[in-house]
Amino acid sequence: MAEVGFGLSPTATLTAFKPFFVELALPYSVIRGEAFALKATVFNYLQQCIKVQVTLAESAQFQVQAGEDGAYTSCLCADEGKTFQWEVTATSLGEVNFTVSTEALHNEELCGNELTVVPAQGRVDTVIKPLLVQAGGILEEKSHSSLLCQEASEEFSLQVPANVLAGSERAHVTVLGDIMGTALQNIDRLLAMPYGCGEQNMVRFAPNIYIQQYLEKSGQLTPEIKDKAHGFLQSGYQRELLYKRNDGSYSAFGKSDAMGNTWLTAFVLKSFGQARLYVFIDEKHLKDALEWLHRHQLESGCFQSVGRLLNNALQGGVVDEISLSAYVTAALLELGLSLRDPMVNRALQCLREASSTSDLYTQALLAYAFGLGGDIEQRSALLQSLAQHSVSAGGQLHWQRRVKALPSTEPYWNQAPSAVVEMTAYVLLAYLSVPSVSAADMATASQIVRWLSKQQNPYGGFASTQDTVVALQALAKYAALTYSASEAVSVTVSSQGGAQQEFHVDNANRLVLQQATLQEIPGQYMVQASGKSCVFVQVSAGAPGDQQARQSPTIAPGSCCRYSGERPATNMAVIEAKLPSGYIPDKGSLRQVTSCTDLTKEAANFTFSLEQDFPVKNLRPATVRLYDYYETGECLLDSPLAQLVSGASQQLRCGVTEISPGSRRRISMADHPPAGAR
Repeated sequence: MAEVGFGLSPTATLTAFKPFFVELALPYSVIRGEAFALKATVFNYLQQCIKVQVTLAESAQFQVQAGEDGAYTSCLCADEGKTFQWEVTATSLGEVNFTVSTEALHNEELCGNELTVVPAQGRVDTVIKPLLVQAGGILEEKSHSSLLCQEASEEFSLQVPANVLAGSERAHVTVLGDIMGTALQNIDRLLAMPYGCGEQNMVRFAPNIYIQQYLEKSGQLTPEIKDKAHGFLQSGYQRELLYKRNDGSYSAFGKSDAMGNTWLTAFVLKSFGQARLYVFIDEKHLKDALEWLHRHQLESGCFQSVGRLLNNALQGGVVDEISLSAYVTAALLELGLSLRDPMVNRALQCLREASSTSDLYTQALLAYAFGLGGDIEQRSALLQSLAQHSVSAGGQLHWQRRVKALPSTEPYWNQAPSAVVEMTAYVLLAYLSVPSVSAADMATASQIVRWLSKQQNPYGGFASTQDTVVALQALAKYAALTYSASEAVSVTVSSQGGAQQEFHVDNANRLVLQQATLQEIPGQYMVQASGKSCVFVQVSAGAPGDQQARQSPTIAPGSCCRYSGERPATNMAVIEAKLPSGYIPDKGSLRQVTSCTDLTKEAANFTFSLEQDFPVKNLRPATVRLYDYYETGECLLDSPLAQLVSGASQQLRCGVTEISPGSRRRISMADHPPAGAR
């Protein structure tokens, strides 16, 4: 360093190398019981010969083929490499470590015609490489949630789905002092589903806003939580701009769609507007979206439905003019526009003229919009009408769709459809939408909260995207209005077999996730809370289904998929293919599968190609799931993927004749080698 300022020295280059090293080759993952060749390749960088011993460390997590030695000895001369292999079978689930050591040995014998040397340094090289061992099948994960206040208790039966893989069952209990705690802990994975369109991206964006608003109002927002949420908001904001169109609107797949979507544009607009308090949002994006909505406001004040909405599960919900207009109006008010704004004023007038609708979902949206708009009379009338159609049981309150509900195959788990959760959440928001909520309305709201909290998945979200966004917004609003410093609460979870877990919750740890494993599966459990505050208790159980235990119908090659439910078509259909161990997809062929986003009554084929990347023996069937993204309970299909011929590229064709509401079936796949394959 000079007397004034800094100086940089010339760059110095240093080359270092090991005298020899070992490299392991193994597949990314296998299913328990499958076998593969673990390969260790040793390279000699020296100009002399060495004699090496290569050893695979023993482990209870895998088996080596009988008769094979755990160590190999061999000569390696200058710049030579050799591969050694062991046939291993995975026996334990989870991440299994393989440890291979290579040591240069003192040797008096010649390697060929040369004497061997032992490096002065680097005489041993050890590599530890993990392998993911899975149970196979499709993971079925359910949760049972309870909001227990003061002296309360609840019994539940911990079950696992039929035909699960033996020894793969897992269950745990989670205790939190805050109903927003689970979502806060899992804000980056609220859904156990893939992401990939303009709406799905927002489920990772909007909940951050509501949780931060709640934590700010309750004085619980720490610098750590704030930094984490800021990162999610920033990345979500940048990702969502990929779905913005040149005219200022937003659509599910951005510029690849024919036009923008009214509903999604309003959703993005209000979310970006609310996020301005926490992250930089370019005002131009707000202005562009607002102007686009203004251009699509009709003379009546209602909003024109433009573009395709992927979720049709609401049966005339936001696809009709009135419910869409109610949603957009509420979004404008949440954005902070004044009641004197001409666009808002005309929109509210449109809603007043159409408030006599009998559709429950539309009534819930209207009640919320009128509450935000200060029209207490209209809001009260709609809430009174909704109250006549509520479903009340066990101190809980919710609203059902008028269409026939899907039967639940597991009554001890709560599995409300996405649209039912969303509709109920809007009713809760309507009750909480006025500046001063009456004691009677808060009492009703508490019953709705009890029902909503029971519908949460193990990550704090719900079944799909919009129910997660709206329900978390409503729960955060309720939590902010009812927040008070927690007094100590003791929670005891006990089983009939005598096992017992105890938890202590107070104001200092109310946001801390406390968790314990439950050993008795299946089993009967009792949860007891003792204290003057509320605690959120969630029991989660998961296990992969055993595909081989299910019977498979014979389906002719060339069969295809079609929807046979009550609606004209599904919502966005999702194909999840878990590939056979050692295989990778041909990326070019995957583009053909993404060309279709829904299933209709017409037959449709989905074809993609796989290539073998790593040989695996005793291949277990891989699984394919085909389901409705927004109504996972209606259209669900499990299928085993046929075992593949080693070394060949295969083309796989879906072989499903039809998918009926509530059905769950296992299918076979017809193998068709591409042209030229042998």
